[in-house]
Amino acid sequence: MSNLDREAVPTLCGGRGFVVAEPVRELLSPRHVKLGESTEVRRLLPNLGRRMVGAWAFVDHYGPDDIADEPGMQVPPHPHMGLQTVSWLHEGEVLHRDSTGSLQTIRPRELGLMTSGRAISHSEESPRPHARFLHGAQLWVALPDSHRHTDPHFEHHADLPRVTAPGLSATLILGELDGAASPGTTYTPIVGADLTLADGADLSVPLEPDFEYAVLCMSGETHVDGVPVLPGSMLYLGCGRTELPLRAESDASVMLLGGEPFDEELVMWWNFIGRSQDDITQAREDWMTGSRFGEVKGYDGDPLAAPELPPVPLKPRGRVR
Repeated sequence: MSNLDREAVPTLCGGRGFVVAEPVRELLSPRHVKLGESTEVRRLLPNLGRRMVGAWAFVDHYGPDDIADEPGMQVPPHPHMGLQTVSWLHEGEVLHRDSTGSLQTIRPRELGLMTSGRAISHSEESPRPHARFLHGAQLWVALPDSHRHTDPHFEHHADLPRVTAPGLSATLILGELDGAASPGTTYTPIVGADLTLADGADLSVPLEPDFEYAVLCMSGETHVDGVPVLPGSMLYLGCGRTELPLRAESDASVMLLGGEPFDEELVMWWNFIGRSQDDITQAREDWMTGSRFGEVKGYDGDPLAAPELPPVPLKPRGRVR
């Protein structure tokens, strides 16, 4: 999914200075962003007070939207660099096309994982015909410097491992949880899981104390470590936890996102993650001149044009804890 802001603002990400080294309860409110003609998303990362959670650098939550008489998601071809995209649905379908030749319909609780590496372009659209409702999340994972120039590729995993307990059914998206491991390729210590909670469930989920975590509420109402979290909001939890208490006030679903704090200094602008002004400037030029990012074949429409670069220098700003 693209960041469609026409006046893209550079985001200074990474570095240990953004990491809270102890358990906290920091509720993040979303920013509402229009995505195409008929889809509005709630952007949780990057947030005014929080840039990253582990290597998770971008989180959009959308829906549930009634798109029975609408085109649904229509995101034209656009580029990515230096990151992985994670497509995650609760309702509906998304048709993915990319410049490596991938063509895949992604359905609820299936993992669509695109590694941009040095350069890729893709489009996303609701199929025709499509289901009435569309509800999901789109996330980005920053690639470490050692892997950010890797070959671009796409993975689709329809059969993901599950973890169950009384009142809980968890689908593992990335990384490991309670002995289960996702088949999705990762490049940093990370975890992503979709937790479905039954009404009245009261339990604890095991965590890694060296990871920082956040919980995104997808539906229902869940008390996360005692804090009510409603759909479209996210609770940042910091580090230093070995377990996370969860209590559902209704049938509910949340996404658990975590990972080892990301040390590297990053610049994130539009749909690119780089390390310097030159990285971003070159990527924009390559996209606009039709080189490096390849071609998305089969999409009925023109690719997105990149916004203008800001008049101020783009500088990475990491912190050392």
